[in-house]
Amino acid sequence: MISAMSHTPKSNTSWAVRLNRWALIWSRHYLKTLLIPLAIFIVLPFLAPTLMKIGATGPAEAIYAIYRPLCHTFAFRSWFLFGEQTIYPREKAGLGTALTYEAILPTIMAELKRLPPADSPIPPDQWYAREFLGDPKLGYKVAICQRDVAIYLGLFIGGLIYAIPRVRRQLRPVPTWLYLWLGLAPIGIDGFSQLLSGRLWELRESTPTFRVVTGLLFGLMNAWLAFPYLEEVARETRREIEAKFAKRAKRLGQKA
Repeated sequence: MISAMSHTPKSNTSWAVRLNRWALIWSRHYLKTLLIPLAIFIVLPFLAPTLMKIGATGPAEAIYAIYRPLCHTFAFRSWFLFGEQTIYPREKAGLGTALTYEAILPTIMAELKRLPPADSPIPPDQWYAREFLGDPKLGYKVAICQRDVAIYLGLFIGGLIYAIPRVRRQLRPVPTWLYLWLGLAPIGIDGFSQLLSGRLWELRESTPTFRVVTGLLFGLMNAWLAFPYLEEVARETRREIEAKFAKRAKRLGQKA
């Protein structure tokens, strides 16, 4: 009993030291621990259509399944790779593409060979747009929509810019008014004017250009908002833990 109790403080101290070391490592490399997973998260949606193209449908469908809860993935608001067009917009978008979503919908319905569930919360044309992954002629769908691609890319680009030491030392969090005007307002106006159209006003369909621009702005503004605050937390964590280790080293030196 005495022996077990005598080892408890040492064990607790050992775990505390390990946790502090891990926290110190994170505080010095937090940008890498965030940007590397984010880069993988951005690349995987483009890997899915690439895998479909080479016939690796199993891994591709697994990627689509992972991202499906995160995005609507409607075909008319997504990028396509390896096909006749990179986009198949709705006619209402007025982009003048050779093929619109309405034009390819019969092909999609024929290829899926199944009907929307009776309890589906979305209209049939949207259900088909969500379920359709692509084919050799039309190409294969990127696993997240155009706007989401731009948002995550903007966040990643913002992180890379912030990783520059001079920028990291000088940049402060984005002013609230600028975040509202450039980050939230454009994406909010474009998104909600599209979402609420047909109910409160004439049906409106946004364009890939608007989705990309508003998504990039939103991602960049969020990077500008978040990374400076994370840097403050990392610096404070680093100072506290380094001070603890310095005191511990001094105490151990005195005992020796």
